[in-house]
Amino acid sequence: MCTRAHRPRNMRHLQVLLLGLLLLHQGCCFEFVIDGEWEDEMSQMQDHRERHKRAILTSEEQEDFEAIRGDDITVRSYKVESRITSRFSHTIVRSSVVNSGSTPQSIAFNVQIPKRAFITNFTMNVNGITFVGSVKEKAVARNLYAQARARNKAAGIIRCRSKTDMETFKTEVHVPSGSNIEFELHYQEMMHRKLNLYEHTLHLQPGRLVPQLQVRRSQIMWTLINTEKNIFPFFSSCPQAHIVFKPTVQQQKQCENCTESAVEGVITVLYDVNRDSNAGELQVSDGHFVYFFAPSNLSPLPKNIVFVIDVSGSMWGVKMKQTVQAMKAILDDLTIDDYFSIVDFNHNVRCWSEGLVPGSSIQIADAKRYIENIKPNGGTNINEALLRAVQMLVRASNHRVIDPRSVSMIILVSDGDPTVGEIKLSAIQKNVKRVMREEFSLFSLGIGFDVDYDFLERIAMENRGMAQRIYANHDAAEQLRAFYSQVSSPLLRKITVQFQADSVAEVTQNHFDKFFSGSELVVAGKVLPSESNTLTSLTTGSAVSATHPARLDIILETDADTTELDAELAKQQHSFTGFARQMWAYLTIKQLISERSLATTAVKKRKITQRIMTLAVEHQFVTPFTALLVESGDATERLLADSPKDPKHGCCSGAWQTAPPPWVMSTPAPSMGEVLEVSNQLSASLPVDNDPHFIIHLPRSNMDICFNIDSKPGHILNLLSDSGTGVTVNGQLIGSKKVNKRTYFGTIGIYYQPDGISVIVSTDEITMTDGRNNHSFTWGSTAEIRQDGISIVKNSNVIITINNSTQVMVLLHRVWKKHPVNVDFLGIYIPNENQYSPLVHGLIGQFSIEPEVILYDIHKGADPLKKEATMEVKGNKLLVTRGWQKDYRRDKKRGSNVYCWFIHNSGKGFIDGHYSQYIVPNLSSFLHMP
Repeated sequence: MCTRAHRPRNMRHLQVLLLGLLLLHQGCCFEFVIDGEWEDEMSQMQDHRERHKRAILTSEEQEDFEAIRGDDITVRSYKVESRITSRFSHTIVRSSVVNSGSTPQSIAFNVQIPKRAFITNFTMNVNGITFVGSVKEKAVARNLYAQARARNKAAGIIRCRSKTDMETFKTEVHVPSGSNIEFELHYQEMMHRKLNLYEHTLHLQPGRLVPQLQVRRSQIMWTLINTEKNIFPFFSSCPQAHIVFKPTVQQQKQCENCTESAVEGVITVLYDVNRDSNAGELQVSDGHFVYFFAPSNLSPLPKNIVFVIDVSGSMWGVKMKQTVQAMKAILDDLTIDDYFSIVDFNHNVRCWSEGLVPGSSIQIADAKRYIENIKPNGGTNINEALLRAVQMLVRASNHRVIDPRSVSMIILVSDGDPTVGEIKLSAIQKNVKRVMREEFSLFSLGIGFDVDYDFLERIAMENRGMAQRIYANHDAAEQLRAFYSQVSSPLLRKITVQFQADSVAEVTQNHFDKFFSGSELVVAGKVLPSESNTLTSLTTGSAVSATHPARLDIILETDADTTELDAELAKQQHSFTGFARQMWAYLTIKQLISERSLATTAVKKRKITQRIMTLAVEHQFVTPFTALLVESGDATERLLADSPKDPKHGCCSGAWQTAPPPWVMSTPAPSMGEVLEVSNQLSASLPVDNDPHFIIHLPRSNMDICFNIDSKPGHILNLLSDSGTGVTVNGQLIGSKKVNKRTYFGTIGIYYQPDGISVIVSTDEITMTDGRNNHSFTWGSTAEIRQDGISIVKNSNVIITINNSTQVMVLLHRVWKKHPVNVDFLGIYIPNENQYSPLVHGLIGQFSIEPEVILYDIHKGADPLKKEATMEVKGNKLLVTRGWQKDYRRDKKRGSNVYCWFIHNSGKGFIDGHYSQYIVPNLSSFLHMP
């Protein structure tokens, strides 16, 4: 018997959060059908939706994102199916599209997927030609891709990080009028339990009205969907649940006569599972086992916490306000049995209390007053702050101030990299590891994208903790409180999960330092052949007795029939029968990736990498070490998708074409080291905090010459103009936040006249256009684009190459957004080995022919640290000063010093004419000197 529940119609904008109570046993199923949006319950949802903003795109990202993109297309169907079998989900996104226009065009397919998910396949059918994906070792996939690329039969699929917990899978296909295209993407992930709930989120933004729009979720195996506010409560006693969203075209409209779709947002299901006992749940299927352990009804262990809070200048404003707000709520959660202290740090380290104190109302009130009076300023001394926090815990333990049954932890909150004291991240990691005791844990919270999150993650994992990124928006305080809630109630210590001898193999992590209330420990492995049909697990751990202040050692045993579950799953229409095998591989790979990040030698890293690649290929997971190669049936045309890096900013897009492509993209791009191994650089360099500096290297004279250009914001300066080859490079100046302070390059324009191709690099994005097609991606992406004679390689910087003869590299310098003066700006580097025509000119281009320079009369200057000299060049006699400027090619943050002779008065006498003669009207202008 199946029951169906319907919701009211009249939908405007979709932002659905399904909460309810579903108790499942044997004998029936439950289907919850959503026909549209409802107005009368939206106010009830508002508070809960605020608590889940991290799963929802920001408004800026929503405006930029459409699942299907094209000018004149018909989307016949857009379907999302997700099967969740015992905490493991397999999601399939399908779409069928027709080019309804009268001309060929590019059609994009974009999918938002969780960052913790692994893509397992992507297929595409274009006018009956099917492209099928397979996961291969990255080197193998790239080699096959390169073979197709050499025949102009290759293109790229882009995966890239966003500023939320999601990442974007993007591809485009350029097809003739009337073409039919079908896309299908598969990805898998394990549901993680937090605060007593699993959360499964699907993004739904088709961008237009769709005749067949459907989202279907199938929850299999004893699922219980939980509730907070009794929003959409529904009850059933079933072994499975189906949630279906399928509005009609009329229901999708923003209004009755509108043609725009109102379907834009996320569908989130929060659920928990029905547990019979504290002994855990052991499931065996397909020759693999999965053990889930989430005991309840245990008394919390007392805890000792040192809060280590970054109060450097970059925390000024909203970040500090949100941190203080969160800390006040966290302090209120402490009990008299808990001990705590606060360490705040900038360039100095301060302690609210030199030792741990009990969480009494008096102490909590005093701590609140302390954090309310914090004024952020100065640098960031993470090393000393963490060492001071460890010393507090060690001293409290040695003096027996704290309960030996208690759990001791450090919670670090920071928004940036170290700038004071020990700044080498590996050294800080070693220092903390050396002093940390086995019974202590470190948890790291990184606010925003200026922090080195990989470092925070490594230092936390190495010290029995975990890390989390906090998105620096208006709900950062809620994110901080939510994280604390996850670790605020430790129930068990030193947990070990064991099995009978010779019954299992290749078991994932089975020793755990702590178990926190509301979470879940998961162990998986392979089941060895045996005469017995029973597998038994034995779980041990240390708890606290609710009736006696002594340690309580628990021993829990559970068993499972090794054949029963497979028989049951075979009966279920929507079950994912390979869930246990894939979950074991998923867990193993995730743990190996973490283990690799902590490996201390190259040999260990290589061994772990090989193990990851072998597993990922066998189980078809796209990981940082494998790639998805998508091939046509005859293997002549190929697409490549790698797992993305985690940049600090932005996202990207990709393109693919069935004909020889004018746009070719792949990810990640080649190493910039290959491009920059160039001697005798001729370059213009921009340091962080001054007006535009030019550094000209003169190879014959073995001399570097520097000069500034003292122009105005908005002016466009010609850097290189070669009417013979048709190449021009210009830079537009921007000003600092205060008038008459500084100017910087904010936009660089490269124009190739023969093909009419323009590349615009700004501090926000990189755009390439030929007057017909316009393609852009942000600084956070990793991509390669080729069109005709131009290529763009984007990694940590951007390299534009024209006809393999002219190369330009652009760097982005980010500054603290709250800085009272400075702004983000660009640096540009042009190699001396570029090939030009005799007509080349410009502020940099003119020096492709090295002028003769004579330097003499070197003497002490007005500043004793800076020598002065006389320079003869181009018939001019100039007074020059010895100094240095920064070259940021190899070290973007600190740069390397380049010692040079400085030409005063905006390069007068060294450059041809006056600098004002190099001001041009637009970014594609050529220079016309009188």
